[in-house]
Amino acid sequence: RVGIRSFERRAAGTMTAVNEVEEAVKRINSHKGVLGVLIINNEGIPIKTTLENAETVQHAALITHFARKARAVVTALDPTNELTFLRVRSKSHEIMIAPDKDYTLVVLQNPA
Repeated sequence: RVGIRSFERRAAGTMTAVNEVEEAVKRINSHKGVLGVLIINNEGIPIKTTLENAETVQHAALITHFARKARAVVTALDPTNELTFLRVRSKSHEIMIAPDKDYTLVVLQNPA
């Protein structure tokens, strides 16, 4: 049985974490050249975004697939290693991908 105080402490901790994520997204998005920030869960579902809906859906699906492939390549080359960060740069954009256990952080920006 879970006591009400235990529940309140966990709920307060969750709200603090949500607020920290919100602040981090705002801080990242405020940097010069940043076009958008996207947080995706392991199923490729967008959890938080500063992009338009169509862009969010497209980026989430493609980046999830790309990050899985990149992670598999790193592991195939060295089974003791793991992908921690991925940066892709084109003429028009730069995509920074930080995969974690449960979520992936994606930042889109203009290349500088």
